[in-house]
Amino acid sequence: MAELFEWHRQQHRSDRSSTARVTASSSVFFLACSPAYLSVPHSRPLPYVRASNTHQVKMGSETETVNVEGIPFPAEITVGNPLSLLATGITDIEIHFLQIKYNAIGVYLHNAGGGDSTTLLGHLGAWKGKTAEELLADTAFWAALVAAPVEKLFRVVVIKEIKGSQYGVQLESSVRDRLAAADLYEDEEEEALEKVADFFQSKYFKPGSVVTFHFPAPASASPGPAAEITFATEGKGDARIAVENGNVAGMIQTWYLGGDSAVSPSTVRSLADRFAALLAVAA
Repeated sequence: MAELFEWHRQQHRSDRSSTARVTASSSVFFLACSPAYLSVPHSRPLPYVRASNTHQVKMGSETETVNVEGIPFPAEITVGNPLSLLATGITDIEIHFLQIKYNAIGVYLHNAGGGDSTTLLGHLGAWKGKTAEELLADTAFWAALVAAPVEKLFRVVVIKEIKGSQYGVQLESSVRDRLAAADLYEDEEEEALEKVADFFQSKYFKPGSVVTFHFPAPASASPGPAAEITFATEGKGDARIAVENGNVAGMIQTWYLGGDSAVSPSTVRSLADRFAALLAVAA
């Protein structure tokens, strides 16, 4: 019996040793195959991202929420006018068949009733009866949406932490390219865009941090700014910057609402689906 017990003990020790070797080998293989730039010093599982998103940008009153990747977005936000959540999406990238999600996005627009050109649906009336696929392919529709004379707000919530400078460089590069293509990139635009990039330079996008882009309706934009950007993160006060240059503000809108050239295809798809439905029943 003693010999049998000793045999079992040796087998158990051997199994534990083998398991440890397999685990260690697997860890080395995973680290070797993982791109270095995917390493995040303070990363946690996605449930932590969801649970930590208790910080909300303090902008007007908020109502019930809609969840996007576990992150709550108010169905309505009131800043100047009541703004409805018309579309949601994410920014992401796929690396070696692994989807990396960076931000969740909510697009809010002032969707007042009426069919005249000063209302959202009145301004987009030419596309009444179009399908979502037709809207997706129509660059004129997206240009008209950007030009719509209504109050707009984009709420961007961080899922995967990055440096604010990385986000700022991406925004600056994309907006500059759009301005240059439209022959609108002059000294005033360059200065305004550099200020926006500098605003993000010192920020750190922790999970749950919120970037808000607020675009007042054109009629109310004078003498105020063309846009205001707010950054909020847990444990710190909100930081704000005004964007005085209308061309820069317009191209920031295009970065998010620019159809097939926008930063988030899923947000654009959500917008196309929503507007196809809204315009189908518009007066």
